Amino acid sequence: MSTTSRGPNERLGALLAQAQISNAGLARRVNDLGAQRGLTLRYDKTSVARWVSKGMVPQGPVPHLIATAIGGKLGRPVPLDEIGLGGTDPAPELGLAFPREVPDAVRSATDLWRVDLELRRGAGGGRWSDALAGTFSAAAYTTPVSRWLINPADSTVAREESAAVRPGGRGRVGQSDAAKLREAAQEARRWDSKYGGGDWRSSMVPECLRQEAAPLLLASYSDAVGRALFGATAELTRLAGWMAFDTGQHEAAQRYYIQALRLARAAADVPLGGYVLASMSLQACYRGFAEEAVDLAQAALERNRGLATNRTMSFFHLVEARAQAKAGNSAACGAALAAAEGALERSRAGDPDPAWIDFYAYDRLAADAAECFRDLGMPAKVRQFTQEALARPTEGFVRSHGLRLVVSAMAEAEAGNLDAAVEAGGRAVEVAGRISSQRSREYVLEMLRRLEPFQGEQRVRELTERARAVLTAPA
Repeated sequence: MSTTSRGPNERLGALLAQAQISNAGLARRVNDLGAQRGLTLRYDKTSVARWVSKGMVPQGPVPHLIATAIGGKLGRPVPLDEIGLGGTDPAPELGLAFPREVPDAVRSATDLWRVDLELRRGAGGGRWSDALAGTFSAAAYTTPVSRWLINPADSTVAREESAAVRPGGRGRVGQSDAAKLREAAQEARRWDSKYGGGDWRSSMVPECLRQEAAPLLLASYSDAVGRALFGATAELTRLAGWMAFDTGQHEAAQRYYIQALRLARAAADVPLGGYVLASMSLQACYRGFAEEAVDLAQAALERNRGLATNRTMSFFHLVEARAQAKAGNSAACGAALAAAEGALERSRAGDPDPAWIDFYAYDRLAADAAECFRDLGMPAKVRQFTQEALARPTEGFVRSHGLRLVVSAMAEAEAGNLDAAVEAGGRAVEVAGRISSQRSREYVLEMLRRLEPFQGEQRVRELTERARAVLTAPA
């Protein structure tokens, strides 16, 4: 990638010394982070020396990758200004705001959809724009969550003809328009579960938001239609964030999640807002921000007591259990799991569950419970719950099935059952090769790390070779 020069970058040099990262170490980390985003980078220690001593500024997403690499070593977010690369971000605040007023919320969301789609098209499409990449920070969720907790519903969202003057808006919007968006969200969720967030069908969600949802939000509608419209766009926006998360684009995911929460507030849909918070919690947990993940899950629970269905509340409890386990809070995790199981047992077929919770049943509870016990270092429980999760049909949820197989392989290996571990691991690798999911690949990598002590076994070496071939194939 091309570079520009701005004079010696003393800030970058000082922070590298503080983080105790060598020039070669930083280059390696940046190249690895780029590979996770589908980029082929070949920086070396000389490249880093030029960034520091000559002030060369790498273009595109590389400044963000540098900040992410250093932040990972320091264990905290590192803004671009701190490494002397401020001003290189084309859209530093895009999608991170949680506006108080509905018109500003519409503008914030539609600007994110527009810029992301333009950048994706400029890059040839297919992957989330690297220009929206930055340093993921759980702290970015603080203001949005606080404002949502204080007031999870706007008083009115009606938009009259005189207000619909922004270019791109349509005429009067009806319930059928919102229904079409909900159908699009449901279809996209099915594709995502089956093929992964990076599949080309799944990547049509940003196109739908920009081409279909944005003109509707800029049109005129009654309060009732507006609520339905904002709810549908919130679902699609949350799904766009989830797909970005699944493909390793955590910074883009964060921006979409924040906008989804704001749109859910305009919809006056508190359970949907809770679902967005649960998604934020899972991301924060995955990124290692366990305490923040607990806060996000508990926020979803507290605001939804007496509002959400038992099935929905069960899922929120389960998400809290994941966060508590990651934080090492065994007792709190157990209490959350018990609450999740109890709420699920109280759910009934006739309950008014929202469509977006249709993926959740006991097999998902068992699968996540297994991961909780993995984080808590309780292998017998991991094996028990993984077996329960795999005993139930997962038709249509290919990615989830693959992740469960990985957890099963690790549990069997820890129990000394290498035959079962290799069998489950082989099936997991086969699934990972059929879907476009960075998260699935990272799970497989973790499985290989757990199998390293058994590399003396030929069957383990063969599995490792097969897995490496899949992981190095184009995503």
